[in-house]
Amino acid sequence: MPLRNDLFPSFFLAGFECSTHVNQRGERQDLIKLTQHDRFLDDDYARLTAVGIRAVREGVPWYRIDRKKRFDFRPVAPFIEAGLRHGIVQLWDLFHYGFPPHLHPFSAEFVTRFADYCYAFARYLVRRTGEAGTRFYTPVNEPSFYAWAGGEVGWFAPFERGKGLELKLQLIRAALAGMEAIRAADPGARFINADPVCHVVAPADEPELAEDAARFESFQWQSWDMLSGKAWPELGGNDAYLDIIGVNYYLSGQWEHCRGTTLPYDDPRRKPFREMLLEVAQRYPGHPIVITETGCWGEWRPRWLRDVVREVIAAARAGVDLRGITLYPIIDMPDWHGGHWMQFGLWDLVPDGDVLRREVVVPYLHELRRSQLAIEAELERQAVEETAAATEAMAIG
Repeated sequence: MPLRNDLFPSFFLAGFECSTHVNQRGERQDLIKLTQHDRFLDDDYARLTAVGIRAVREGVPWYRIDRKKRFDFRPVAPFIEAGLRHGIVQLWDLFHYGFPPHLHPFSAEFVTRFADYCYAFARYLVRRTGEAGTRFYTPVNEPSFYAWAGGEVGWFAPFERGKGLELKLQLIRAALAGMEAIRAADPGARFINADPVCHVVAPADEPELAEDAARFESFQWQSWDMLSGKAWPELGGNDAYLDIIGVNYYLSGQWEHCRGTTLPYDDPRRKPFREMLLEVAQRYPGHPIVITETGCWGEWRPRWLRDVVREVIAAARAGVDLRGITLYPIIDMPDWHGGHWMQFGLWDLVPDGDVLRREVVVPYLHELRRSQLAIEAELERQAVEETAAATEAMAIG
């Protein structure tokens, strides 16, 4: 059964944007605070369970935890407790673009300190949750995107340019060291290695760029290849580290090479998502796939979800092992650099005095309910086919 719901208590998951990077203005962005998710944590979780979502991506703010001589996990304690109260499984991002100001990503200390932090968090989480079930960790979120943003074009700290590959290698060193440390504290840990998938085409008036566009597109495999030991084996990667593959997919993930122009929704040059998922599955056989981020903005939200679910079902029928779809972000978020609200969530955030009021996007909610039924129907169809095949095999035997 290539479409399964045995990893999490619901096939649909939610993600709260938890970036803690320093942006181009030199401002620390802590999206959990900016969206007041820390303030309205219980209400946010109650909303999720009311719509049938019982698994969520959350972030550990490393820059707030690391006190140089010790780790202080009090900022995440309310989140762990809320997860236990509401029966929600949490998938923990340990490094979502933000690092402590006393570290530099290119230093050797960065890797060793990250491993210490991962070990300390895993021990803390085990103590807090006990026998609550499998714990899920994403050591480094989107190493490919962050290497580009922080090491190639200077969008995020450390604001380097032309050092994207160097930063990616360092991030994978940190991820591998972090996973080893987590396993030492939590032997049953599962790892979700999340990165974007993309499709890059030559502009229509510059077809000679097709070969270079394909080369740039191939960079999307580097991080997963490094983790699995397929490339740069001197880093120490192997297939066991790859574990669960997290696929992040947005409208902006398909663009014209060198121009960065996003391919419009109905552009015939867009590659079907099912084909992108099949590429991942064929390149990394034996690894379950979770859509760890997907969503669209404004009035496109319902259509985007409908199309993603259609493509996921088609990919599963082609043999892709899919275990979940994460609506990300589940509540709206401000733009990383401009600060305007993006209208990206199942709930918009509406300023009301000093409170960001959650306002459900009704067409998106209706599409979520329809999508949940579509996934349930597909799971039932697969179960019937599997039972019929087993019965036939027994009869032949």
